[in-house]
Amino acid sequence: MTTITFLHTSDWQLGMERWFLPPEAQARFDQARIDAIRTLDALAVSHRCSFMLVAGDVFEHNSLAEHTTGRALEALASLRTPVWLLPGNHDPLTATNPFYGACTIPGVSVLADDTPVEVAPGVELVGAPLTARYASEDLAARALDDLDPTPGIRILAAHGQVLHRGGERAPGLLDLRTLEDAVSRRVVDYVALGDTHSAQPVGGTGRIWFSGAPEVTDYHDLDSVGGGEDNSGTALVVTVTVDDDEPESPAAVTVEQVDTGTWTFEAIGAEINSDEDVDAFIARLENYPEKARTVVKYALRGSVDLNTWHRLETELTRLQPRFASLRERPRLMDLSVLPGDAELRELQLSGYAAGAWNELLDAALGTDTRPADPVARDALRLFHRFAEKGN
Repeated sequence: MTTITFLHTSDWQLGMERWFLPPEAQARFDQARIDAIRTLDALAVSHRCSFMLVAGDVFEHNSLAEHTTGRALEALASLRTPVWLLPGNHDPLTATNPFYGACTIPGVSVLADDTPVEVAPGVELVGAPLTARYASEDLAARALDDLDPTPGIRILAAHGQVLHRGGERAPGLLDLRTLEDAVSRRVVDYVALGDTHSAQPVGGTGRIWFSGAPEVTDYHDLDSVGGGEDNSGTALVVTVTVDDDEPESPAAVTVEQVDTGTWTFEAIGAEINSDEDVDAFIARLENYPEKARTVVKYALRGSVDLNTWHRLETELTRLQPRFASLRERPRLMDLSVLPGDAELRELQLSGYAAGAWNELLDAALGTDTRPADPVARDALRLFHRFAEKGN
């Protein structure tokens, strides 16, 4: 028997910036992505992995700040398990690629072309690296083209989306039928894919997988089925075994998904029509356990009176600093504020003040063609507070 266990990961995207994070949260997000490297190393050691395979997009792009590159290389140098890096679409193998610094580190190697590399007795890696931002052909198919079935173990690392999953066609897409044919003929025994940030198998062989990103990169949209990034913060422990006495028999492949992420990005929605609905929504936000590592964007629908809206805004203002980011989705917000007659009478607005109130309210709510104005909303909140005090 020949067997190998390795860690399949991808899409580290070190140096990624999220525009909605304030500077202090962005700094912590940066550190989490560096820390993920050490988490993966601990995972590889605990599962006795022979090597770690990163299937593309190690870096967010090739022109990183020096401190980002330096910290990334330092983390790679601390690894106790050999690591193989595949250039992806974010970090194609060009003259400015940070891989040239990484490959000088003992134990760190780059799959710079599609030549098979022996990484252990009877075990080969084949890479399909990108050398430009966009591939002009199916690089996995090109890497497989001249390969014969192997009596040992062969693993293909590729980066990109898969043709025939959604029916779309483009020159650089990977053809699933080509990959499945290579697996069935034992040209390769496992295909390690990167690019999709949620861990998932592809096709029906159980031998072709996206590993998902080790730390979240985008929102899981809880308002839609399967929306967004719904299974990130993961890595895969893969074991491949072949019977040396029956080289034509299919390899045995097991894949174990392991959680590695520490951040949460979620897009949520709620119906708000009463004080009870406000209580339920605020309680939902309060229940996030690690708010400093949580990013939430929300879309609210419904109709409330002025006092309920003011209470909702006050509670959201109180909670906002506790989260890495807590913000509304202006395009999907559909919350109407309809002041009751009693509320307007209590404010005792007339003349210029009443006109200003109506103008601010109209701007704060927005329309189908005009987004809500957050400055008007702040002004309206302040207006309401002064009017109450005046009464």
